[in-house]
Amino acid sequence: MTNCDVNDRKVAVIGCGFVGAASAFALMQSGLFSEMVLLDSDKNKAEGEAMDISHGEAYARPMKIYAGTYDDITDAAIIIITAGANQKPGETRLDLVQKNVGIFKQIIPEITKRNYKGILLVVANPVDILTYTALKLSGLPESRVIGSGTVLDTARLREILGNRLGVDSRSVHAFIVGEHGDSEIAVWSTANVAGVPIHKFCSLRGVHNHDEHMRKIAEEVKQSAYEIITRKKATYYGIAMAVKRICEAIVRDEKSVLPVSNLMHGAYGISDITLSMPAVVGKNGVELQMPISLDGHEALALKSSADMLKKIAKDAGVED
Repeated sequence: MTNCDVNDRKVAVIGCGFVGAASAFALMQSGLFSEMVLLDSDKNKAEGEAMDISHGEAYARPMKIYAGTYDDITDAAIIIITAGANQKPGETRLDLVQKNVGIFKQIIPEITKRNYKGILLVVANPVDILTYTALKLSGLPESRVIGSGTVLDTARLREILGNRLGVDSRSVHAFIVGEHGDSEIAVWSTANVAGVPIHKFCSLRGVHNHDEHMRKIAEEVKQSAYEIITRKKATYYGIAMAVKRICEAIVRDEKSVLPVSNLMHGAYGISDITLSMPAVVGKNGVELQMPISLDGHEALALKSSADMLKKIAKDAGVED
């Protein structure tokens, strides 16, 4: 970033629950930043996490880590918002809408009234609707208000595919798009392994009945969070790694293509809602939406996902 009001080496995390603390820990180890501020409605919690994480500095890179206030984060390059109610066993991410929109109506004005010039990275769920909420409440340029979207879901898809097909997951190129939640869509039509279409690679590996396998894998990805929550009450390590990955793309100006939550402007017949769709991410946030190809079924499913999110956002009073 070139703005003199922004410290490129500073990050802030609002919300020190499981996801916020895990994200802060991952960022401390990453070496991306030299200063990190933690905020929480429970100041003791923020102070405790800052102390605990900072005690590992001797084995990492030098970093100033402390609990602070909104006045301490005005020059952060990225403000990561994880604050919100947690998803409980039996709940969907969308069940959290009313509570977390209300929390964002308290948080976002505190940021924007301080003339914030950096990037807002929304992680709290339901992330697509809360990214839209943050965008509407803040009045910031849409490129600088992004959500973690389906970056984690996409990682889950690649990891599962890599394991099933006996190939490094980093060589698997496939996206989950739409809602980060139950209406998400696995884009099989363009999925590939090092340029080889996924169906062809499956055949090379002796995996047949492609459609049935793909359906099961997409469902496994969709159910991953529920399975983890059933077993350990919360998910946080995977999303922490996704947060780190997005921050890498921004801080290093990587121009990476990541499926982050970003505002739609008519593509696939969708507008005025944030969806998790591939975009080029760099130092200025979202720089370009990627016009990925979808087959007819995928496009219809995406439109249905978007329509549902728009209705829920309206019912939640996002723009009130």
